[in-house]
Amino acid sequence: MVFSSIVFLWIFLPTVFLGNVLLNRIAGVKASNILLLFASLFFYAWGEPVYVILMLVSILMNWIFGLLLEQFKTRKRARAFTLAVGVIANLAMLGYFKYAGMFVGTINRIAGHEVIKDPQVPLPIGISFFTFQAMSYVIDVYRGECETQRSLPKLALYVSFFPQLIAGPIVKYKDVNKQIDNRKVSLQKASFGFRRFIYGLAKKVLISNILGEIVDGIIATDISKISCLMAWVAMGLYLIQLYYDFSGYSDMAIGLGKMFGFDFHENFRYPLISCSFQEFWVRWHLSLSTWFREYVYFPLGGSRKGRRRTYINLMAIFLLTGFWHGAGYNFVLWGFCHGVCTIAEHMGFKKILDKNKVIGWFYTMFMIVLTVSLFRLDNTILALKFMHRMLMPWKYALSPVSLWEYIDHHGLFIIIVAFIGMGFLQKAAMKFQWMNRWKYSVPEAVYCAAVLGLSILAVASSTYNPFIYFKF
Repeated sequence: MVFSSIVFLWIFLPTVFLGNVLLNRIAGVKASNILLLFASLFFYAWGEPVYVILMLVSILMNWIFGLLLEQFKTRKRARAFTLAVGVIANLAMLGYFKYAGMFVGTINRIAGHEVIKDPQVPLPIGISFFTFQAMSYVIDVYRGECETQRSLPKLALYVSFFPQLIAGPIVKYKDVNKQIDNRKVSLQKASFGFRRFIYGLAKKVLISNILGEIVDGIIATDISKISCLMAWVAMGLYLIQLYYDFSGYSDMAIGLGKMFGFDFHENFRYPLISCSFQEFWVRWHLSLSTWFREYVYFPLGGSRKGRRRTYINLMAIFLLTGFWHGAGYNFVLWGFCHGVCTIAEHMGFKKILDKNKVIGWFYTMFMIVLTVSLFRLDNTILALKFMHRMLMPWKYALSPVSLWEYIDHHGLFIIIVAFIGMGFLQKAAMKFQWMNRWKYSVPEAVYCAAVLGLSILAVASSTYNPFIYFKF
């Protein structure tokens, strides 16, 4: 089930929201937790009826690891061993379902024949997200940053809570553990949640989906007919599509969390106005970057062990970030490129970028758009061909296909709206008082109602409605 579907908007969400409000008032948080747990399991089983069992196994496994860590509270070696086994078990589960095909394919290609039969394991939706959440619980308990959760249903609710289950944001246990037992469902939170959900839904169905159709049309064209300009337009629009798709989902998840009394951290802070790679990664997919920083980068030593070690640690993080996104060497190469650019900034290049923000923005967007082809195209060779065309305008200036065959007047209008909404206007508007007067005003309520109506019409009339991050 997806947020931008008729079933979710008209049946699932109203039923669960109203049921949660009534239960919260009549029976309290405990009854609310039970309702939300069953609703979350139903939500996941709607699209993955078999793999809901896998998620339940993951929950049970990590619950047991938490209890063992509590049992070995005074035994350091036993606690460290339990943590190691817990992390390995989680990574093994993730590795089998997400990366087995990649490793088997690599071995067979090296051998020149089929040494190992391709397991052809389907990828469970959201496995990267709920595995990282479960791991954060075990690690937080080991570090003493939170108490062991003795209630299996409560831990299950944390891992499976439907707003952030499928595509994040990745919620760390220590950030929400107290909210499971103590939270309030208020009119103020609910109104904020609905408002945020509407904006996220509009990002997805009114902007991202339209851009996605344009991008898919260009990419489906024979590579020999794609000019340098077409390649840049396709990848530039894909980056914007990806931003509106994922940030839209995050907005909806944060809004849904508010409706049920939970407070989730922000996941995006207008990353497409970044003037360096360092700035980009403190604005883009914050829940993933902070997860790697807290649970991998700092334990490796961070920046405390000299420059060379810092660069190695940074590269390790970016390679893992790329690998987390997908079982393909294109993702690893994408992570490597981001790692190289970030390390170059740490070596002094950022000082040059800081002197002129305009140049810094153009450089950052140039490199991100250039390398995003590795992210969009599963075939690494095809992605490199796209990059080759993008870097050689004198060789690929002409095309027998017009760009306007893919972009109509409606598409052009959406591109303009999307560019305006990337963050430039919002950043400028923050300096003016009228922005504060707009929030929660009657005009904004009318605007949200109109946007919601348009979004529902778009959902009802369109067959193009994938969430990009579902495949990760």
